[in-house]
Amino acid sequence: MPKQRSVKNVVKSRSTIEGAGVHLKRAIGFGDPYEYDPFLLLDDFSSDDPDKYIKGFPWHPHRGIETITYILKGQVEHKDSIGNSGVIGPGDIQWMTAGSGIYHQEMPQGDENGILQGFQLWANLPSAYKMMKPRYRDVKQHQIPEIKKSNGILIKVIAGQCEDVTGPVKDVVTSPEYLDIYIPAGLSYRQEISPDKNAFVFVVDGSAVFCYEPESSGSGEQIGNGNVVLFGEGDYITITTGKSSVRVLLVSGVPISEQIAWHGPIVMNTEEELETAYEELDNGTFIKG
Repeated sequence: MPKQRSVKNVVKSRSTIEGAGVHLKRAIGFGDPYEYDPFLLLDDFSSDDPDKYIKGFPWHPHRGIETITYILKGQVEHKDSIGNSGVIGPGDIQWMTAGSGIYHQEMPQGDENGILQGFQLWANLPSAYKMMKPRYRDVKQHQIPEIKKSNGILIKVIAGQCEDVTGPVKDVVTSPEYLDIYIPAGLSYRQEISPDKNAFVFVVDGSAVFCYEPESSGSGEQIGNGNVVLFGEGDYITITTGKSSVRVLLVSGVPISEQIAWHGPIVMNTEEELETAYEELDNGTFIKG
């Protein structure tokens, strides 16, 4: 019999500053780096004050990870050391595999009202792929399929599969599932998740009760925007709204279950590999060509 996943942990995103002074909310990345395996970090860089994001993320290195950036409002311009450049706007995705090493910059701009809303997810790379060739791809809004249900539920399939719909971001090494789900007030939604995957949601807007069956006793706890909900083991989750609607990012992936050595923008498996990466940054041999 299918088992509903329970809520393992709820964490409120925390304010921090990155890049050249970008004020953001870090949802994942402060605690145990193994807890969300294969995911390391989730940043919410939304703001309505250009002074808090306009200086952006100037040129900086990465190695050993993949980044997935999702924009809802405003835009982000990307350039990197392997010759790629592009601008992503509302509904667009930017996916980058740092692999053996890349330098890039990400420069955000708000919309006509100065509003920026976006998220960046870091997916770890297994040891066999840490030193793979870097790559980059933009995915535009019109390329992201949507599932529209008669009750108003809307699911954007960014990566992985939902029902019989497959998302356009298909080549992330850890093969994650990444869904943007909107649920109107007064509804309950069930999402199947493979039992071999870790899974979490980030509440973008509104609130809901997670993993609560309406027919059971008790009302459940409403969890609002800015929170990450990490789920335990099982086959599916439920999201139940009350008087307000909710919008969440649902992310799941198979754990890599390897040692993590992480400092700043570099994520390797051992401290020796980490030291080598920073030595190569110092002596100019970081980029492998």
